[in-house]
Amino acid sequence: MADDICMDIDRAKAFLKRSVLERMPRPGVYETGLAGVRMYRRDKTTEPQTCFYQPVIVKMAQGCKRAFMGRDEYRYGEDNILVTGVDMPGASMVCEASPDVPSLSIAIDLDKSLIAQLALEMPHKPTEAFSVVKGIHVQQLDTDILDAYVRLVKLFDCPEKLLVLGPMIVREIHYFLLAGQNGHRLRSFHTIGSQGNQVAQAITWLKQNLAASVQIEELAEKVHMAPSTFHRHFKEVTTLSPLQFQKRLRLHEAQRLMLMQNMDASSAGVAVGYESLSQFSREYKRLFGESPRKDVQRLRDEALFTRQPVAERGVKLQDF
Repeated sequence: MADDICMDIDRAKAFLKRSVLERMPRPGVYETGLAGVRMYRRDKTTEPQTCFYQPVIVKMAQGCKRAFMGRDEYRYGEDNILVTGVDMPGASMVCEASPDVPSLSIAIDLDKSLIAQLALEMPHKPTEAFSVVKGIHVQQLDTDILDAYVRLVKLFDCPEKLLVLGPMIVREIHYFLLAGQNGHRLRSFHTIGSQGNQVAQAITWLKQNLAASVQIEELAEKVHMAPSTFHRHFKEVTTLSPLQFQKRLRLHEAQRLMLMQNMDASSAGVAVGYESLSQFSREYKRLFGESPRKDVQRLRDEALFTRQPVAERGVKLQDF
């Protein structure tokens, strides 16, 4: 019986590799026809690159990647699922990829409202939603989630079925994550009154008020936490202080504005809250390694190399 299960798992993983590869003839980001679900192909390894993770579920169909959050490192491959419960700055690298054996992955945007709804419907321990946890984790792939991904990929060839059945399978995947051994991690960010949820609310406020000047005490008050407690828990979740997080968020948004809306560095800096162009350029270079102009030109050149429109690449969501 165990051998039969292993064979089924191996066949399922082989099916995912083959099916995903057939749909991605060259490196790039590919839409699937279902909102919030994308596929990625990378043909070469990379050095760690600064990125900004958004809430997402990632299944590697082939290859391996590493994510870096502060001093922590997360390695995920074909037998893992990467889950980020909140927006988080970090770094990422492709550690296994070549033109013959490319890195292949499927990313599903984490649906916050769906998580909150399922969390209310599912039983859980009274205290598990109130623990403070990091906003990212890697877990072992289980047969339920693997089976759901296989059924989802099979729908990619049937647009009519995909639009109706696809959201149901995505809901299943959310359910299996919540029901699994790491379900408390997602609950912690989507249970009203929990400290994890208060941190998540602060992150949402920072995203919606990107250029606003805010003090720690004011932000803590907005989410009904004591300043010292808020600062400690915010750093536990994101690995950064609230002000460091805001700076990183501003710089990534400025990069997006320059790349996708053709803003110059001065306009982008002002748009995200910088009053000094020199300070903006200095902090941008410290984070991305190049001046704003050189960095944006490099990203455009890479988009041309992969024959993919710049607007499809995006910079706010990491290329998984």
